[in-house]
Formats: sequence, structure tokens, C-alpha cells
Amino acid sequence: MSAHQDQKFVFTKSDLEAIRFDPIKDLGFPGEFPFTRGIQPTMYRGRLWTMRQYAGMGDAEESNRRYKFLLEQGTAGLSVAFDLPTQIGYDSDDPMALGEVGRVGVAIDSIEDMERLFDGIPLARISTSMTINATASILLALYVAVAKRTGAQVTQLSGSVQDDILKEYIARGTYIYPIRHAMRIITDMFAWAKDEVPEWNTISISGYHMREAGSTAAQEVAFTLANGVTYVQAAIDAGLDVDKFAPRLSFFFNAHNNFLEEVAKFRCARRVWAHLMRDHFGAKNPRSWMLRFHTQTAGSTLTAQQPENNIVRTAIQALSAVLGGTQSLHTNGYDEALALPTEEAARIALRTQQIIASESGVAQTIDPFAGSYYVESLTHEIEQQVKTYLDRIDALGGMLRAIERGWVQQEIQNAAYDYQRAVDSGEATVVGVNRFTREEEPSIPIQRIDEDLERRQVERVQALRLRRDKGIWQAAVNRVKDHARSGENLMPAILEAVESYATVGEVAAAMREVFGEYQETVVI
Repeated sequence: MSAHQDQKFVFTKSDLEAIRFDPIKDLGFPGEFPFTRGIQPTMYRGRLWTMRQYAGMGDAEESNRRYKFLLEQGTAGLSVAFDLPTQIGYDSDDPMALGEVGRVGVAIDSIEDMERLFDGIPLARISTSMTINATASILLALYVAVAKRTGAQVTQLSGSVQDDILKEYIARGTYIYPIRHAMRIITDMFAWAKDEVPEWNTISISGYHMREAGSTAAQEVAFTLANGVTYVQAAIDAGLDVDKFAPRLSFFFNAHNNFLEEVAKFRCARRVWAHLMRDHFGAKNPRSWMLRFHTQTAGSTLTAQQPENNIVRTAIQALSAVLGGTQSLHTNGYDEALALPTEEAARIALRTQQIIASESGVAQTIDPFAGSYYVESLTHEIEQQVKTYLDRIDALGGMLRAIERGWVQQEIQNAAYDYQRAVDSGEATVVGVNRFTREEEPSIPIQRIDEDLERRQVERVQALRLRRDKGIWQAAVNRVKDHARSGENLMPAILEAVESYATVGEVAAAMREVFGEYQETVVI
């Protein structure tokens, strides 16, 4: 429950008068600045949000089967989960990868794996989101290389790589390089993609993981937008025109349990970002002002106890994202507190979106909460909290300094601690966990990963190394190092390397050699 709700229970016109609510300035119309009501004039009346299901498990063949299953069930875009070694730049045969290959996502070591992953899937006709950060440049290069091999027009490829490395230092930990070198890789991707893959979103600035780590709704928006400001400034400092790259920026938010607070959060985020881009950065293109975002329902709210309850939680969270104006949505499987989702759980999750779209009627009206005494008051309150955080971050010297000092991490840890105390004391209710519990939990089937998968994947990558042209491969990897040292854009060299059968781990290691590795600031 938000502090706003604690203090007041009935809202009237006087509450809007108290915040000097102006329907023209604060709301506008859908598709118009400041986009509080949505970024498109017709929103879902013109086109529904993209229904994605995040998936990836085991090896490329197994994941390919799941993608084809989801496409048959009506999903409109693919969302790829990679295993931990791929995320942090280690090949499947590296000792650091032992026991982790294919466990939390698909193992991708080379262009051959990427070809198997998308075998039979028309890359030019679907949108692919790849949840990858530290190695995003390598995975995007692999995707482009595979598309070229299939004859797809690369300039028509659509999708995104998450590529939000700042939130990794804050909340997840799958970073590799020191922060400022990681930022250089991102701006290289911005510059390269605007010409080579102009329909591709080269970053998805993510609040999701900070919310999963325990942040409040206001912190999620504030820290996400502060990261966004940092990326925009870095790109401008690298000589890029804001109106050339800003229209391809995208965001990624969490849909949490407090339904109306989440709706207000999404509306607030659009308004604050529009003002930042227009008033702070001086962007002229209205598309540069738009905050386009993907949403995923909250994994941290899923419970292993009474897992069927998660179906209800996910439906409520998904509805908040739709009423908040999301552009794409992933709904979690009800069994994900236990394992990767089974096909049945994934089908139920997708059907949840389809029922909201086709049966609930909410897609027929744009921003139906507009003018609500409560929702407009709450949107304003979250906005004020967000602005206070942004001012504080400025006073600390910007987001990079705030992260390096551990300040952002500490703020999230404090919020997480406060919430856990509320659960432990019973002040906050988690159904099936601290209230409405059962003596015996029902047994449900869970997804299991083939124990022999890791051995097969190791054999594949080792066989590839034996048959590739070592001279071509070594020269291409050396060019990655040369570009890293010289400051020349890294992406052409990375693309050449993966086309020469360099592995993800080898390309990542080439940049490690030049850039070094990040040492975490310990926050207690």
C-alpha cells in the first residue's frame, strides 16, 4: 500500500485543485505531448500491444521448439532468455560455465547456435526481443549475421536488445567491463544501428530488475529515467544527434501488485520523460519525446506456495500494464517460482493477455482513468517523488557517480528491507504465504532440463573450434581488440568476428583484455 493511500481514502475535485491539475498541460490528448494518455492517438483501437512470451531453455533446438509452439498459440513477438554463461561472456566449455549451461535460458556460443535457435522462423517478419546486456553487442551481431545468411533484409529487422548495463551494476550483476567502457560499447551500438538496422531498438532501459530487487514504484521510475538520461547524454557526448537515436530508445517496466499505483506509475513515467527529452535535451522530433515501453509481470510476487494463485496475480498485473498504456507485454507462468515454465503454464500466461485484449473491453477506450480524482492525484504524487530523486542524483554528480558510490543500491536495499519487515510482521499480506495458508501443497508438474544437455553443448563448441579457419578467426578477433584500443566503432569488428566463427566467449574475452573487468562497490 502506498503512503498516498495510507493518508487519504476519498478523493474529490478539491484534490485536483490542490495540485493545480490542468487537463491540457498535464494530460493533453493521446498521441500528443506530454503523452500521459499514451503515445498513439488511437492506442489499442488501432493496434493491440505486442504479446510476447519470454522463453529460452537448454540448447538452441529445445528453445526453437518452444518459440514455434508460442507462435502457433498466437504470440506476436519472441523474447529470448539466455543462460548465465552467455550473459556474462563465457562459452559453454569454460570452467566458469560448469553447471550453468542452459539452466536459466538458452546457451548460445556461436553463429551455429544462433542459426539453430531461429531455424524456420522468418526473422524479417517477426519482432525479437533479446534480454541480454553485457554481451548485447555480440548477440545483436549474431542475430544480424544469421539474418544475412537467410537472405533477410537487415534494414527491416525489428526487435530490441536490452543492453541496459547500468541496471546490472545496480540490481542484477551480469556486468563484465568497467562502467565507462560498457557505456562506450552502448554508444557504438547506437551509432552503428541507426544506419545498419534502423528499425531495431538498441536499448531497453529497464526498471524491471530494480523493482524485482525491492525498489518502490517511484524509485523504479526515477532510477530508470536517470539511467535513460545518462545514456542520452553519453550518446550526445559521442557526437550523435539526439533526434537521430532517441526515437529508437525503449523502456522496460515491472507490473507489480498495487493495481492503481502501477497504472499511475506508467502514466507518470511518460510525462516526466517527455519533459526531460524536450526541455532538458532540446529534442525537436516528437518521437524523441515518447516513452515506449515493454512490461513484464512481477516475478518477485510469484509464490511457490499455492502457485495457482499466481495466475490471478499475473492477470491483475497485466491489466495494470494495459490500462497504463504498454506497447508490449510478457505475462509470467504461474509455475515460475519453481522452475522455467512448462508449455501449459506458458499457454495460460499467453491466454491471460488474449482474454484481456478480446474479452475485457479495456482496449476499447484510451486511458479510461484520465481525470480520475484518485489516479490523477497519485500520478502527480509519484511524479513529485521521481523529480525529488532526479534532483538528488544530480546533486550527487549524476547516475554514474551515484552507482559507483553505491547510493542507488542502498536506496533499493532499504526499500526491500522495509517491505520484508512488513511481510514478516503481517502488516503486508501475501496470500498463501503469511495468510490463507494450506497444510499441504499440491504437486504440480515442472519444466526439467535434460542433464545431458551441457555435455552436448560443450562438444558442439569444441567441434566448431577444430573445423574453423584459424587464420581468419584470429585476425577477426584481433580486429576487435584493435577497435577497442583505438576508439573506432566496435560493431563492424564484432560482426566480422562472429561471421568468422568466433564464439561469444572469445569476443567478450578480447574486449576484457583491453577494458578489464568491473569491481563491484560493496553496499552493506
